[in-house]
Amino acid sequence: MREVSRQLIRSATSTAANYRAACLARSGREFYAKMSIVVEEADETVFWLEILYESRLKVDKESLIPLGREWREISKIMSKARSSYRNKKA
Repeated sequence: MREVSRQLIRSATSTAANYRAACLARSGREFYAKMSIVVEEADETVFWLEILYESRLKVDKESLIPLGREWREISKIMSKARSSYRNKKA
């Protein structure tokens, strides 16, 4: 449980930190690279939430449902932002 919690916190905070870095990017390439990390970390956060939900660990599974929904939405939004940038450049 402790390791899953640590990984969840790490991926969620990494998503936020890399998004902040993307907003301060000095070039389009740097923005795209940082947004790629954001998308990966957001997806990893969804993964850890799913692991918690599907595990036999004693967690409040009902509270994980809206969190999972929110993180899936964040993942989709970040992916779309990255794709929009690439399509704009093409």
